Amino acid sequence: MELVYSIIFLIIGYGFGSFSTGYVVGKMSGHNIQSEGSGNIGTTNALRTMGAKGGALTFAGDLLKAFIPTLLVRFVFCPNMGYSPEMTYLMTLVIGLGVVIGHNFPFYLHFKGGKGIAVSAAVIVASSSNTSLGWIMIGVFLAVFIIVVGITRYVSLGSLIVVWYFPLYVILEYHGIETSLFVIMLFIALLFTALAYFKHAGNIRRLMNHTERKLGEKKEKENE
Repeated sequence: MELVYSIIFLIIGYGFGSFSTGYVVGKMSGHNIQSEGSGNIGTTNALRTMGAKGGALTFAGDLLKAFIPTLLVRFVFCPNMGYSPEMTYLMTLVIGLGVVIGHNFPFYLHFKGGKGIAVSAAVIVASSSNTSLGWIMIGVFLAVFIIVVGITRYVSLGSLIVVWYFPLYVILEYHGIETSLFVIMLFIALLFTALAYFKHAGNIRRLMNHTERKLGEKKEKENE
């Protein structure tokens, strides 16, 4: 039955995630975000093309579309089903993964979406903020992100570090649970990381070639 619920949650998560906040905010403010800046519908390009207000609205919307379904699963569905903390976390990962896939590949925008960093961050907070380790790691990864971006001004580099939260948290928090459940959990956690690296392939190439745009620079392609 958990497999059926997982499939349903993936679909529901995809529905939430495919609401492209940056695209909608852009249309409302007279911008076609897909043809401006990097062409990406995520927060960084929204900030670049629409300014602080557009960037803030995009960021807030992307957080909400991940928070809402993940928290509903964590606080409503799983308690009603009597799930253990381990199974609850697994189910929040599943619906969170659906949100990230929907954000990255919205069907009505020809599967050209964002890079999933803001929504992944929301899934991190919504799914693992019930443990002391979760809060500690959230604080550490946030600090690392701020320091890396502050020093290098590469948002993409900070983002590529943040997504390692998922597998690291699973390993540290759940390494002692039933092996099959741990393997499934770790596999899903690694999918978050893999999706982020896949969507940042161009950024990685530019980082290696020293041609990646820094935060605040004007010109073409960049991050989320």
